[in-house]
Amino acid sequence: MSTAPMLPLLIELGTEELPVKALPGLAQAFFDGVLAALDKRGIAVERADAKPLYTPRRLAVLLPGVAVEQPEQRSEVLGPYLNIALDADGQPTRALQGFAAKAGVDWSALDKTTDAKGERFVHRAVTPGATTASLLPEVVREAIAAMPIPKPMRWGDHDYAFARPVLWLVMLLGKDVVDGEVFGVRADRMSRGHRFLHDKQVWLSTPADYVESLRSAKVLVDADERRARIVEQVEAAAAAAGGSARIDADNLEQVVCLNEWPRAVSCTFEEEFLAVPQEALVATMEANQKFFPVLDGEGRLTARFIGIANVDPKDDSEIRKGYERVIRPRFADAKFFFVEDMKQGLEAMNAGLATVTYQARLGTLADKVARVTALAEAIAPQVGVDPALARRAAGLSKADLQSRLVGEFPELQGIAGRHYAMQDAALADLAHADRVALADAIDQAWQPRFAADDIAASPLGRVLAIAERLDTLAGGFAAGLKPTGNKDPFALRRNALGLARTVIESGFDLDLRALLTDAATAAMEAVRRAAVLAKAAAAREAQSAGADVSPVQIQTGHVALEDVIELYDFILDRLRGYYAEQGVPAQHFSAVAALKPASLTDFDRRIKAIGRFAALPEAEALAAANKRIGNILRKAEGEIPSGEDRALLREPAEIALADAVEAAYRDTDATLAQGDYAAALERLAQLRPQVDAFFDDVMVNVEDEAVRRNRLALLARLASRLGSVAAIEHLSA
Repeated sequence: MSTAPMLPLLIELGTEELPVKALPGLAQAFFDGVLAALDKRGIAVERADAKPLYTPRRLAVLLPGVAVEQPEQRSEVLGPYLNIALDADGQPTRALQGFAAKAGVDWSALDKTTDAKGERFVHRAVTPGATTASLLPEVVREAIAAMPIPKPMRWGDHDYAFARPVLWLVMLLGKDVVDGEVFGVRADRMSRGHRFLHDKQVWLSTPADYVESLRSAKVLVDADERRARIVEQVEAAAAAAGGSARIDADNLEQVVCLNEWPRAVSCTFEEEFLAVPQEALVATMEANQKFFPVLDGEGRLTARFIGIANVDPKDDSEIRKGYERVIRPRFADAKFFFVEDMKQGLEAMNAGLATVTYQARLGTLADKVARVTALAEAIAPQVGVDPALARRAAGLSKADLQSRLVGEFPELQGIAGRHYAMQDAALADLAHADRVALADAIDQAWQPRFAADDIAASPLGRVLAIAERLDTLAGGFAAGLKPTGNKDPFALRRNALGLARTVIESGFDLDLRALLTDAATAAMEAVRRAAVLAKAAAAREAQSAGADVSPVQIQTGHVALEDVIELYDFILDRLRGYYAEQGVPAQHFSAVAALKPASLTDFDRRIKAIGRFAALPEAEALAAANKRIGNILRKAEGEIPSGEDRALLREPAEIALADAVEAAYRDTDATLAQGDYAAALERLAQLRPQVDAFFDDVMVNVEDEAVRRNRLALLARLASRLGSVAAIEHLSA
């Protein structure tokens, strides 16, 4: 360990405004890169609670202690073996003389060492470590080179490239400026204050002065401090307005990265805009303007919002007017789109889907809606949902994609449809409860929208979500859009996981293979129809040119079993990660996946049961035994009888095992039929003594063929029941 004295270190890279969303990652990468470069050079560091410091105009690394020099550098270079290095008289050969000359010493000053091949010469050297100050410029350059900058910028008349032009550089080790240059900028001790509130240089005596000196210059360089100030001020402003602030995490982070000296400004807008779906207004405030909406006690949007200014005026009225002025046109557009959409109605929007191509080989969005509707109507009665309501909801589930509001705010797909369904006169025939369920389902059909999102809350919403993803998956595979590597243009992986999560977390006991067969059949029919239409269009064009064209033949066919299996396996692959995140060992997943249960809910029950079984003391031995049985049965020649003949049981251990297996079958028939897999496995665990005794005392492959085949039949029957819940041999190491 180094005993060199330690001094605080500050590195600040000043730039023009850095890209907001990339800023935290750039700061972390710069911080990590400096630490890695110091460690690579053996320079000791005291980190304490050091973390990346950054604002829109700077990236900084502040470390409480860094060794002022490297430790001694020791080197060892192996030379020639003695039989090559010395001649018969013990004098150095040209090989040894060359090695010594390269090392810069006389051959007699070389040491000797011994390895497996014998004794050889070695040059050992100890050199003083370099000073940290002399190494820091290269440390910084190395850290910058390792930063993930997707679109580097060039500036001036040189070849430098970085996220944004670099304007100043601070490098202080203790109280001394480190002599160095990065991007053509020489290091000094002068930082810069806030662009508007303190537009001048800031003298830094030592690294320890950095945070407070910049605070005095109206810059909060610690992102955590800025975040805390923003939250405190926004919550206070919202409370003063009689509500509570909606503080979206992503919006908050962007605001943190936009400001150096944040100041909350309370604003209002006209209440007439509250007639617009609040999601549209919230989306405008957060995504476009980085404002914080104010909600009432029931979570409804009020006519107030909070903006964050990067200035600190005595009178913020002009800033307030600016914020209110900039948001009004966006709200007016949203209101106009909403009103015009309501005049049009969902049915008219739905009709427009026939003119929008979903995918060239799968037809239009209207074709997709028809396939999803058929699937939803088939799934609904299986889970206690009214099939007529499911059909109607599915038929309107994509109508809002033709709305002006979704055209302007794509993130409102489904959400806009919910609002339209609640107000559309064409749905006035529905009972209020059914209308609410239909409207909610149109929104929930898109769930889960992202990885951490919840599944649909209502049974009808879940039916639509499942039907939608079944068609997307089957259509994607039928159209040749299977994911390859990192490419997944139709998000089939995300859809597969969303489908699996919705089925499992809702507890729907659906035959997945049957549903995939239905979905794949409809998708392949769509692909054939699209191909026929394309050929017919080409034929008409050829005929118009005077060519003799044969009539287009319509082909029909059935979905191949391997296509359904491929889809099923694709979904299971997504479940592997889903269960891994829950702490389920890979062996447990493989044990259940080997049986390919038709129902994913049944799959989930088996996963939970195998977890409880694996914790039993008998589990490992039974898993190993089942693996051994599988190997024996695979090597057996000829057909194995379906059951053992008790008259051929000879040894006490095989008689005891046969009796135990028979009793286990009687005891587990009902529990397996009921899906109580945990109880079944706990009962099967009681077979361990008889199984152990059988393998200790009984030889299976005896010469007597009848006895041998009878013992194989007994083992096959045992293996069948041991593997009834999962292929437990996967639990064996």
